Amino acid sequence: QVQLVESGGGLMQAGGSLTLSCAASGFTLDYYRMAWYRQAPGLQRELVAHVSSESRTTGYIDSVKGRFTISRDNAKNTVYLQMNSLKPEDTAVYYCNKAGAGMDDYWGQGTQVTVSS
Repeated sequence: QVQLVESGGGLMQAGGSLTLSCAASGFTLDYYRMAWYRQAPGLQRELVAHVSSESRTTGYIDSVKGRFTISRDNAKNTVYLQMNSLKPEDTAVYYCNKAGAGMDDYWGQGTQVTVSS
């Protein structure tokens, strides 16, 4: 069955860097545009970045442009999010999923990112 396992989160000081990984199984990553999402306490989940199936195009929300980089390795069925210049407002649980995934779709456990000022 479909499984998404996010890892790489942690506690960082502002200005630091983290790289998140998402290992997918149960489906072939190659066919899908993939995305990273995040959910901060008390807020709705938001899409942070997305990457096309062949990595030709990427997109980011304004607040992370220039700081975050999404990438993927289809051979490893894995999606990455490199996060630099972290800010306290980046604190959230980060999830990966197919772009356009909805509340009723399967979601992994996510990985907690906490940025202290």
